[in-house]
Amino acid sequence: QEDAVTEENGSVADSSDENAEAVSEQDRIIEKQAAEIADMKDKLLRAMAEVENMRRRAEREKLDAHNYAVTKFARDMLAVSDNLRRAIESIPAEARETEEVKHVLPGIEMTEAELLNILEKYKIRKIDAEGQKFDPNLHQAMYEIENPAVEPGTILHVTQSGFVIADRLLRPAMVGVAKGGKKASESRVDEKV
Repeated sequence: QEDAVTEENGSVADSSDENAEAVSEQDRIIEKQAAEIADMKDKLLRAMAEVENMRRRAEREKLDAHNYAVTKFARDMLAVSDNLRRAIESIPAEARETEEVKHVLPGIEMTEAELLNILEKYKIRKIDAEGQKFDPNLHQAMYEIENPAVEPGTILHVTQSGFVIADRLLRPAMVGVAKGGKKASESRVDEKV
């Protein structure tokens, strides 16, 4: 009977060892599956982020293509605008009073205005430079002009108009900039009270 009890206790011990091994094997499988799930979740999140980045990049490229597709054409059209402006400016004041010029000049001015309006429609704007402070991002200084009546760095003459397309520079304005002159007004505090 003792042998039967020992045998029974031995089988109970064997059975509990087998249960412990089965439980630890299940724990390893669960841990392995949890690690795989975490890895797959990480890969999914990264893939979703990459798709979102690609969508944003494509949207930005589409917008850039829309805004700047006409850049080369616009640069070529600026020569036409320049020539119309030169034609208008080349007519002397006394010649503007003659009957022939009175009929032609308004047509040239209207053509220039229409060209500028069409350029505006495609987000191509003329840079108004005269009287403004020199900005190296928009202007190209061609020469300096002595004028003590204005603050240094003020644009006094525009040799060639500049243009921007959307928010980018298409062509800088070629300008003459004031040299010397009065400084920006400095505020002084009277220390005597």
